This record gives sequence, structure tokens and C-alpha cells, in this order.
Amino acid sequence: MDRLTELQTLAGNRAKELKVSYAGCLTPKEAHELLTLMPAAKLIDVRTKAECDWVGRVPGAVEVELMGYPGNALNAMFAHQVEAVAGKSATLLFMCRSGGRSNMAATSLTAAGFSQCYNVLEGFEGDKDAASQRNTKGGWRAAALPWVQS
Repeated sequence: MDRLTELQTLAGNRAKELKVSYAGCLTPKEAHELLTLMPAAKLIDVRTKAECDWVGRVPGAVEVELMGYPGNALNAMFAHQVEAVAGKSATLLFMCRSGGRSNMAATSLTAAGFSQCYNVLEGFEGDKDAASQRNTKGGWRAAALPWVQS
């Protein structure tokens, strides 16, 4: 079994354990490795433009807001915007701040007929720590993966 197949199997098993409907769940390091091994895969950052501008972004990620800022209104065009950059059969890895909105994105797009949706667990910043601050308990940045501050 090659490493890409191992990652996909691990992510699929994790999805079954978590009882989610989409293809799989990946840690940030696993997501980065999958993206390296599968250049056609797309990392879809569902955070708001404000979050990406203020907190940082992943180079090469496609930014499609799931919810608008301010107000958190759902983006009614989300599925269409994702389909415009990747077909329904493309491998899509969804990332948000901590994993909640990306879970929503992977769930909703799987229901809309996208077949290879993955959630990046922990998101860009991870969960809050005891001091109610992020980026100390996980996430893309804490894993020292590529990111930039605009």
C-alpha cells in the first residue's frame, strides 16, 4: 500500500469513528502530506476573508467563505463557487479556524454530490487553550506547516 492510499484509508477510518458522512478526516500534517502527494487535490479555506487577512493564510489554498463577516450568514453560492474551481469528483480538503465550519462544508458538499470531501481537523488555529487563546493546542500554524501573514 502506498502512502497516499494509507492516508486516505486512515482518514476514512477516522470519519467512520466520528460518524461523519464525508470521505475522511485528516490532521493538519496528514492534510499537508496528502496535498504534496496529490497535487490535483484542493485545499479549500472556508474562513472569512477577514480571518485570512488578519490571522494568516495557507499558500495555494482556494479561499471560499462558507459564512460571511460580519453576521455569519451562510454563503448561498458556496457549492457553486467550489464547483467552479474543482469538479464534484475532485479531492477537496476543507479547513476553517478550528474544524467546525470545515465539517459543515464537507458534510453539505457531500450531500450535494461532491464525492471526495475531507475535513482538516483542528483547522488553521486549533482549539482555544486554558487562557481562551488559539494556536497553542493544534492547527495548521501550530504544526509549523506553510502559511503567510498578509
